[in-house]
Amino acid sequence: MTNRSSTDLPPVATEYNGVDRNAFLFGWTPQAELWNGRLAAIGFLAYLLWDLAGYSVLRDVLRIIGY
Repeated sequence: MTNRSSTDLPPVATEYNGVDRNAFLFGWTPQAELWNGRLAAIGFLAYLLWDLAGYSVLRDVLRIIGY
């Protein structure tokens, strides 16, 4: 086993396809998939908080159709 100092460690991956991972790019890019996931998580959390506050679209729709 080789004893390596902390300066010999590889850098953390900060890029995809030679572009910053947080760049807001359109199209089929890894950056777009990261932003899609982030925005989906924010939307899910917003709906969950909205539902916990008593405003539920799903519950209202089920009530309208008779369930």
